[in-house]
Amino acid sequence: MDKIRIITKNKKAYHDYFVLETMEAGIELCGTEVKSIRQGSVNIKDAWCSIQDGQIFVRGMHISPYEHGNIFNRDPLRERRLLMHKREILRLYGMVKQQGLTLIPLSLYFKGSLVKVELGLCKGKKLYDKRADIAEKTANRNIERALKESLVR
Repeated sequence: MDKIRIITKNKKAYHDYFVLETMEAGIELCGTEVKSIRQGSVNIKDAWCSIQDGQIFVRGMHISPYEHGNIFNRDPLRERRLLMHKREILRLYGMVKQQGLTLIPLSLYFKGSLVKVELGLCKGKKLYDKRADIAEKTANRNIERALKESLVR
């Protein structure tokens, strides 16, 4: 069984989108990028995925250059290819084109020694949806606080 160690999560995605489905994909990286990810210097807050020529790419993911990498460092914002089966990519392509959904990386993690990306098939939230979520979180927080105070007394 592979040990999973989460590197980073995209909390902004859960605020801006409804996540309809999640899936796992591998990612094609260079050696210095993996070393930089091991140090935790990666940001997927503004990342998104696109499908071109039957391949899926993640764009906007920032992996800081490795300090000791000198000439082997790559561009921090370069597009990186994701590794998925062809039929999965074609199914996602159909859903993105027909239903107007978006592919967003939700988290980046190590599964054993491999770097994996959790992709979410997402639908954008409207402003009133975001407000409703904030109101619901606030109400739940107040309920938890009241219950905690009643247990203490």
